[in-house]
Amino acid sequence: MSFQASDFDEDGDVMAEINMTPLVDVMLVLLIIFIITVPVINHAVKLDLPKASSQKEEIKPTKIALAIDAGGGLSWNGVSVPAGDLESRLQAAAAQQAQPEIHLQVDKHAEYEHVAQFLSAASRHGLSKLAFVTEPGKN
Repeated sequence: MSFQASDFDEDGDVMAEINMTPLVDVMLVLLIIFIITVPVINHAVKLDLPKASSQKEEIKPTKIALAIDAGGGLSWNGVSVPAGDLESRLQAAAAQQAQPEIHLQVDKHAEYEHVAQFLSAASRHGLSKLAFVTEPGKN
């Protein structure tokens, strides 16, 4: 290792200080490069994209109000239905995409045979969402 005259101070000792000027120059150049390039990197076009969901969209089932009176007569959503027409209506209801809920309201004086026939017909057509409607406190 050779020493030059500039490496010694006034007393003839070796200088042990680091010259910081080149380091500061390099850091300033890097700072300027980053200041110029960061806005270019973050430049983007803003789009309003539709939001997607991975959850299954649930279709609310329709509700069918079926009433059986004391004499065995049927009422489909408030409209009187002949007993022979019940099979075709149940078949149409079973063919719907979202299986409808059937709310069954039976008169307390109706024979159980009428209820059993309806439940059997609903089961034959694959309708399984049945609810029994009661009116509490009514005699």
